[in-house]
Amino acid sequence: MSNLAQKHTKITSFYLLTKSNPKLRSELRQHSKWKKAVLVIPLLASEFTDAENRPVFENILKRLRPASYLSRIILGLDQADSSDARELARLLDKHGLKNCLIQHNEGPGFSAIYDKLSEAGFDLSVRGKGRNMFLSFGIAIALGARSVGLVDADIRTFRREHLDRLFYPVQVLNYQFSKAFYARFKDGQMYGRVKRLLLDPLLIALKRKFTETKEEKILRLVDFLLTFNYQLSGEVVFDTSLLKRMHFAMNWGVEVFTLIEVYRKATNIAQVEICDGPFDHKHQFLSRSDKDKGLHKMVVDIVTTLLSALVIEEGLEISDHFVRDLTVTYLDVADNLIKMYGDNAAFSGLEYEANVEEELVHGIVKDAILHAGDLLVSPYRLAERFSAFVGSHEAFEPFVASGLLKAISTSAQKSRDQLFETPHTVSWERVERKIPSILYDIIDVVEKEKRLYVK
Repeated sequence: MSNLAQKHTKITSFYLLTKSNPKLRSELRQHSKWKKAVLVIPLLASEFTDAENRPVFENILKRLRPASYLSRIILGLDQADSSDARELARLLDKHGLKNCLIQHNEGPGFSAIYDKLSEAGFDLSVRGKGRNMFLSFGIAIALGARSVGLVDADIRTFRREHLDRLFYPVQVLNYQFSKAFYARFKDGQMYGRVKRLLLDPLLIALKRKFTETKEEKILRLVDFLLTFNYQLSGEVVFDTSLLKRMHFAMNWGVEVFTLIEVYRKATNIAQVEICDGPFDHKHQFLSRSDKDKGLHKMVVDIVTTLLSALVIEEGLEISDHFVRDLTVTYLDVADNLIKMYGDNAAFSGLEYEANVEEELVHGIVKDAILHAGDLLVSPYRLAERFSAFVGSHEAFEPFVASGLLKAISTSAQKSRDQLFETPHTVSWERVERKIPSILYDIIDVVEKEKRLYVK
């Protein structure tokens, strides 16, 4: 914790002592009278139109009704037409939820907000969860929220108590940020593969490397990420003063990117064990042969997000040798952790297939790390080789004299900077500076959109 102290970051962990706490619920209601709490739920139309997903989503709606301390629930609806939006409104009415706002991203009102942001120079062309929740956060800010929570729409075991525990540190105790953690097992099996088989061993491998070279700046960030029990949980709550300054990744690295942003900008944060049993949500398919889909894509995005942050913010020098050496160290750590998981599973009476886990590590994850490293290193490497080729041939001498080598170097550096810049949103603080009227524009759209779904 000494390294973290140098950053003046206070991390507090809240563990469950009882299954229910009426006092906690009462305090949340009391604070909500002067401190508005808003919940954001990003979702696709398929979350409630697909027969398999619909019961999961309806259970979430049913459990949300007693959360009276929430002043507003914003449902960021993506990949949906107007009939999908009306069906969502019908479901909300069925479950008696009156304080909801449907943020139909394809609808004319919120599409106009996206257009206004684009016209101002804010690139939101990458569609997905990051873009969706960015606008939801802007709506929450416009509505005067003091704390803003985020949960996914695919949580199969959702209970209202999970939300109570997640909001409590920010809403009542005045923490700037609260992040959930929970056990990842179901039907006698361990889940959470990306954390167990990629992120934890990769962070430990980085710590091992930089402990040897005593690079304190990099170690502080790695230590910070290792402090979290479940870095990849999507259930978080922000104090609005922090939220306004945050950027959010627009790829699968969103959770890691968010924690890195919190590391840079927050000083008082909490991680909360929000349930005393399994916490289950939709699992990603492997996509063994396609690096642009499923868990394979997630692994590549997480690795590039993490390494990019270390390069840009902490001064990491990355090279082919570094990536290969890191991968070897990662494999050693991952193999040791797989042995530990097997022992834990045997002790706890869980099923565990070590061979399957080893195949995943030595196949998909190892290749994804090498692929991510190649994405980050290759432009610079190619530029070096091309410069060497040009400089060694007389035919290029007139062009070299005219500044060709300098142009190659400048272009390579620009390309490298762009690669290391994870696609992300701007902060709402910056948006407000450039478009002073934006929050009023959002309120106008909110009022018009509400009338679309009134019976």
